Amino acid sequence: MTLIQSRRLLLALSLGVLAACSDSGGDKSAAGGGETASNASTLEAAKAAGKIRIGYANEAPFAYMDSKEAKVTGESVEIARVVLKRMGINEVEGVLTEFGSLIPGLAAKRFDIIAAGMYVTPSRCQQVAFSNPTYGVGEAFLVKQGNPKNLHSYEDVLKNPDAKLGVVVGAIEGEYAEKVKIPAGQVVVFPDAVSALSGVQAGRADAYAATALTVNDLMGKTQEGSGLEKADPFTDPVIDGKGVRGYGAYAFRTDDKAFADAFNAELAKFIGTDEHKQLVAPFGFTADELPQGVTADKLCSGQ
Repeated sequence: MTLIQSRRLLLALSLGVLAACSDSGGDKSAAGGGETASNASTLEAAKAAGKIRIGYANEAPFAYMDSKEAKVTGESVEIARVVLKRMGINEVEGVLTEFGSLIPGLAAKRFDIIAAGMYVTPSRCQQVAFSNPTYGVGEAFLVKQGNPKNLHSYEDVLKNPDAKLGVVVGAIEGEYAEKVKIPAGQVVVFPDAVSALSGVQAGRADAYAATALTVNDLMGKTQEGSGLEKADPFTDPVIDGKGVRGYGAYAFRTDDKAFADAFNAELAKFIGTDEHKQLVAPFGFTADELPQGVTADKLCSGQ
């Protein structure tokens, strides 16, 4: 082997070593810090690195990219930042993925926590370890100020043949109305939420049915004097014997149960405090969306 060939071989080997050292895939934990998952727990690795990766699906108000601030934000992300900082992890990196790819991405260690407001369901509980929920959300009605037809539930619409219920085309609320047996003639279909809001203002519908967070978001973007309000109180419909309220939480790998438990311990100290309420208010969350003591264990068992 000539001297030139020897140098070329040495250079190639050096580049190979550098490439191997810079590889962020494979078996290394998404938390970083140079320790593999086999050498340290995810929590220990994240603390050592001072940062962790979260997976999100770009869905407001839970987790999304704020283009103006050039950072990931939302209810789920901002709560995670507070809780993780209390655990000694100061930096959160967002990894964008489709919602349907969140659990596979977690399993593949592309990130270590799903922070996307994911509903806790028995089937998902078989794949991931959930924290306790940070919110519970059901349905809501947007009505004219004073709620002139006294509509506080789907059943109230059913009982009043003169009441018109607005829904968005393709939305689940249309199915709810059908299953509660509201006559089709009492249902007004709009192309989108903004059109539904205008329809209530114009009197084409007496109430617009949507998730509570959708109604909160609309009210937050509506100027004073709009003549609209959120129906209060409101009773969620019971469909097929079950309430439609959903509860969102963080998801961890099943072998990171200790991490999930430690996260849960800090989360319990935060949810429901004034600091928590102030943090999530800009995203449309109110005291009505607090989980009210519902736990992941209850939801996983189908309660």
